[in-house]
Amino acid sequence: MSDPDFNLLIALDVLLTEASVAAAARRLNLSSSAMSRTLSRLRDVTGDPILVRAGRAMVLTPWAEATRDRARNAVQEARAVLLPSSETFSVQNLERLFTVRANDGFVVAFGPPLIAAIAQAAPNVCLRFAPKPEKNSRYLREGLVDLEIGVQSNMGPEIRLQRLFEDRFIGAVRKNHPLALQPSVSLEDYTAWGHVVAAPDGTVSGFVDEALAGLGLTRKVASVVPGFPTALSVALASDLIALVPALYLINQQMTDKLHVFELPFKTRSFTVSQMWHPRMERDPAHRWLRQTIVDVCQRQFKEKQGL
Repeated sequence: MSDPDFNLLIALDVLLTEASVAAAARRLNLSSSAMSRTLSRLRDVTGDPILVRAGRAMVLTPWAEATRDRARNAVQEARAVLLPSSETFSVQNLERLFTVRANDGFVVAFGPPLIAAIAQAAPNVCLRFAPKPEKNSRYLREGLVDLEIGVQSNMGPEIRLQRLFEDRFIGAVRKNHPLALQPSVSLEDYTAWGHVVAAPDGTVSGFVDEALAGLGLTRKVASVVPGFPTALSVALASDLIALVPALYLINQQMTDKLHVFELPFKTRSFTVSQMWHPRMERDPAHRWLRQTIVDVCQRQFKEKQGL
């Protein structure tokens, strides 16, 4: 009996994860017709339809649902077997695409020095940053990303976590804003002006509103935008107050046009960590990436901790 085509196992894993021929084709950099032919081969090999149409969408068969975790584990184990051992691992010769899921605050603050450090040590490595509109561990569990960076959340007991740095939120207004002329911003001043809120999920209220409510105060949210860059752009072109992580301003080109200030009420700092799935724990390339991120973040933090 001839051995099966083990490339089909990779295709099966992606098809079971995406439950879509088109999405699987994009993941594998194949045309839709090539992916359809691969699905036909998988159906012949397994004797199961795998994906069947339900209205306008495709759904997994019961066999496919039951096989999804087995297929993923098999692919991950095969990749682990074929990874170079730590004794033969060479960063200089590493050729790999790493995908890191992080919000725009981290990318702006730490992306440039991190990309430079990686390019110097491993010129054939590409670092791809993926957007992070919500907190979800499935990207790590399903191998869609190599790392997730952000504030620790309920990612599941199996997800590994390493602290990178502590940060805090600060207020920001345009340089010629009336608040910029004051030595400090009072609670009354803070709540007297309108605010622009950065919230990828569109949430209007957050920890600021909870803190103000505890003091019997409220603020007026005039606008909600997807991220910090837009919030700062709005603040620069208006009288609104933006709220950003202090370290977000490390590499901002618009810093000289901003006036930043400490918030006039008590707020706790927050810990930014990197998270990964345990299957990558001993992968030498992944370990090198994690250590590089730690080194870059700590160096940048020490240089700019006076913000």
